[in-house]
Amino acid sequence: MKSFIEELYYGNIDPQNSGFEDDASVQRELRTISENEDWLTEHLTGEEKKRFLDFADAWSAYNGDAALDGFITGFRLGARFVLDTFILPDASPQNYLQDKE
Repeated sequence: MKSFIEELYYGNIDPQNSGFEDDASVQRELRTISENEDWLTEHLTGEEKKRFLDFADAWSAYNGDAALDGFITGFRLGARFVLDTFILPDASPQNYLQDKE
């Protein structure tokens, strides 16, 4: 059996595949966003269209950065749990079984 790290390396574990996009309410929200973006792109002209597209691009870049930040923060939090649980000096199971005075 492959280790968790090997499974992640070979792509058998995909942390980006969270499955929330299968949710019906998320699909409705994505459809609303897409339909409104399409409508605005078709109906705006000139400077207004340029500003809207600049806004949409900036918002998309921001969301990508925020998702990356959330992923890194979550990964670090999980690593900290492991560190506190198994590696730090107070993490020994024997320490928790002894009465603290």
